[in-house]
Amino acid sequence: MANSDDLPDTATAAPLWQRLRQLTAARIGLPRSGASLATESLLDFRLSHARARDAVHAALDVDALRADLLPLGLPVLHCRSEAAERQRYLLRPDLGRRLDAESRERLMVSGQRGLDVCITVADGLSATAGQHHATALLGHLVPMLREQGWLLAPLVLLEQGRVAAGDDIGEALDVKLMIILVGERPGLTSPDSLGAYMTWLPKVGRNDSERNCVSNIRPQGYPLADAASKIAYLADRMRQEGCSGVRLKDDA
Repeated sequence: MANSDDLPDTATAAPLWQRLRQLTAARIGLPRSGASLATESLLDFRLSHARARDAVHAALDVDALRADLLPLGLPVLHCRSEAAERQRYLLRPDLGRRLDAESRERLMVSGQRGLDVCITVADGLSATAGQHHATALLGHLVPMLREQGWLLAPLVLLEQGRVAAGDDIGEALDVKLMIILVGERPGLTSPDSLGAYMTWLPKVGRNDSERNCVSNIRPQGYPLADAASKIAYLADRMRQEGCSGVRLKDDA
């Protein structure tokens, strides 16, 4: 164990660390009391950890999100995975990757099959992310996709859903492209980070190498308008190349 005398003198260097901390959300140059963290830093760490845990266990408010998305002018369908409740979803990742039978049937008889693009919003490991950022992101993205000439399938709100559930949804709706927005695993400084996973010709059994991902979408990360532009760009490239994932080269 390092002697406290060997540790950097953060008190002396405080002005420098204060300037550097303005450039990053990372915990750098934390002040200490003896060999331990100062109380303020310790409490801040515990607060961030609690926020991350809350994000994992938060529930998606489907009714509120549906109301927020209505101005986009698209039908909104509500689906669930085979994980009936949150604890089971966390313990059985495989169940979160499959639609339940009722949801699959709802999509099959929706009368909305055979269109081009389906956008799904799933809670993933942070319902907070979709709740806070999906509406604003789609406010940028949907007009871009329409301008590119895509025919948009209904929006799908998926509870207890993981990325691969998008394959199930895409297959049921028979779309060319699935864009699933999923709450990412919370970090200590990012409890509300949204990821966009894109799969060309989605169907059950696709693997992760066949997807493209735009990650860390949030105001403090990848700005929403820039992320929407990247997603629209990748969608257009997928249509041109007829593929997604590692076969698609992002040369933007």
